[in-house]
Amino acid sequence: MHAPDPVTLDNCADEPIHIPGSIQPHGALLAFDAAGALLGWSGNAPQLLGLTLALNTPLASLPLPDGVHAAVAECLDSLEDGEAPATALEVAIGELQFDCIVHAYHERLIIEFELRDTPSDAVAAFALKAHAAIDRLKRQKTIDALLQLATEQVRAMTGFDRVMAYRFHQDDSGDVTAEARRDDLEPYLGRRYPATDIPAQARRLYIINTLRLIVDIGYTPSPLVGREGEAPLDLSHSVLRSVSPIHIEYLQNMGVGASMSVSIVVNGRLWGLLACHHMAPLQVPYSIRMAADVMAQVIASLVQSIEARERTRLVEESAEVRTRVMEALLHHDEPARALLEHAPALCQSLQAEAMVVTQYGKTMVYGEIDAALAARMVASLSEGEGDMVERVAVSDWPQDIQPALGQWAGMLALRFDPATGGWLLALRREQIHTIRWGGRPEKLVVPGPLGPRLTPRGSFDEWREMVRGRAVAWDANEKLAATQLLGEMHRASVAKHIETDRARAQLLAMLGHDLRGPLHSINMAATVLQHGGAASTMSTRIQASSTRMERLISQVLDMSRINGGVGLGLTRSEVDLVALLQDLLEEARLSHAELRIETSLPPALLAQVDGDRMTQVVSNLVSNARHHGTHGEPIHVKLSEQDDQVLLEVRNVAPEIPAEMVPMLYSPLKHTSVGNVRNRGGLGLGLHIAQEIVQQHGGQIAYRYEAPQVVFTVTLPRV
Repeated sequence: MHAPDPVTLDNCADEPIHIPGSIQPHGALLAFDAAGALLGWSGNAPQLLGLTLALNTPLASLPLPDGVHAAVAECLDSLEDGEAPATALEVAIGELQFDCIVHAYHERLIIEFELRDTPSDAVAAFALKAHAAIDRLKRQKTIDALLQLATEQVRAMTGFDRVMAYRFHQDDSGDVTAEARRDDLEPYLGRRYPATDIPAQARRLYIINTLRLIVDIGYTPSPLVGREGEAPLDLSHSVLRSVSPIHIEYLQNMGVGASMSVSIVVNGRLWGLLACHHMAPLQVPYSIRMAADVMAQVIASLVQSIEARERTRLVEESAEVRTRVMEALLHHDEPARALLEHAPALCQSLQAEAMVVTQYGKTMVYGEIDAALAARMVASLSEGEGDMVERVAVSDWPQDIQPALGQWAGMLALRFDPATGGWLLALRREQIHTIRWGGRPEKLVVPGPLGPRLTPRGSFDEWREMVRGRAVAWDANEKLAATQLLGEMHRASVAKHIETDRARAQLLAMLGHDLRGPLHSINMAATVLQHGGAASTMSTRIQASSTRMERLISQVLDMSRINGGVGLGLTRSEVDLVALLQDLLEEARLSHAELRIETSLPPALLAQVDGDRMTQVVSNLVSNARHHGTHGEPIHVKLSEQDDQVLLEVRNVAPEIPAEMVPMLYSPLKHTSVGNVRNRGGLGLGLHIAQEIVQQHGGQIAYRYEAPQVVFTVTLPRV
């Protein structure tokens, strides 16, 4: 049973700390094989325990203190797969008092005798304090309050000069989030320590054995002796296990005389640590340490509950947002615009500060982000990146866009509709913050007490580091919310594509039907003309039929341009909207002699608009009022200016539009429009195209009901 090789620069990262080949000298250790034969012991065991030891001595023949053999029997009864949990008892050998701990690991029985100076009645009093402390812990509502109380209670129970609560980040660095200390000690609260302070193998051991005590930092290890050729004794669960020389040097650099650590393990991960320091040697009885360990388990359970409650709250809020978004996506003719309308709630759900939505090549933004930069962000996404792309630092972005990012460093992009280039980008600003490191985080290769190697930090004075170019990373709960939202948006996109395919088929059928009529009329008129019919009558019929065909085809082409993301191609110029309206309304009166149109117009109103497209908007609204209004009632058209905005109102007497139909007013090919007896030639495209024209002008179109009138209002910026 030999000691491992000395720690050097080459192997310090893989130092076998679970098989150190020695123990701390404030106790003694005996090890037995599966047959109960003595296979090894600590060098101080014969003197400390008053025993004469020889290899292969049967356990049953050793004169151990009262109760030890019974504890061994209990341990062996609970043996499973070569392991058994610890059984502890108090024993006396001569005038010395010991805590005796019996456990089994890797088919080896280990008996440890740890010296104890504290009387039994004092230990019992500490146990009562621990019970009261646990009761207080259970009443805490936040993690910060829980950890602060834990540090205070552990310090009161154990007597350490300083007790700190570490909380680890995803990168395994840790912040001191709570502290109880002696008044004259420098506070470490708020400082961060790098992941390298706890190497991976130590982190694994902290999970396996959740409590470790170093009674005296300046101890001289007691080596293990035993059978030649025997595998090193695994001391992962030992209470006396000797610790890494590197860790000892680390503690000495801090001026620590004794140390204890208690792991907080949540869902199998080292979530946090209660780190205890004393400026002089300190022995804490085993039972008090176990009380602290139980407290850490209670803390882990409470942390899990608090985090679960927070996760449940976020899930519920996210589900509510998803429900509203899904409803909007399914009923809105433009999914991207529907998402933008719910941007505040989506930003809250994803903890984002701005949002970009793009589809069909059209990009829209919410928040303080430039549209040109948003378009570049979308362009930086490649096909091979998957449906969810996360970037948390400027360095994660393509190099060509990095100089233009400005304050925006973080992005969580969701591809909700690959077929149409549909992306939702949740953005986070750069978080410029200062990390208060406990000394410089780098370890240097310099000569230490053990020769040239990675030497732990020698100074623990606060060292501040300014961190730039990074955003706060999305945590597991926020990513879960994003994943669920993405799934819902995918389903909505599929449903929308099915609806679009159905509408396309219906459109083709309607076009075939509606174009056949005017073509037949033109054909008949041409035949009559060939046989000498009245030219003026036939000319009127041909003109009316061709105009109807042109209107149908123009609407279909406009809808195709809108859905293809091309846009309607506005050509703005200064237009007198009053003159435009007067010409259009006079034409409508001539075409429909029975139509009554009442107007309220200023003498003139100039605006920067596309005149032809605005004519299309007004024509659609008036036509809509004529087809759906009460016969014989007038149509009212009002134009005015308010705060540099143009207001156009078209109202007519008509029944109120049912509430369930309002969200679909501007959708193309509505079943209420296609085949409507009051609008036989309509395809339900008029309001859809009118809305797009108004929005491309930077305006809004809205419906309301003022009994007995239906009112459509168009709001446009004059410039």
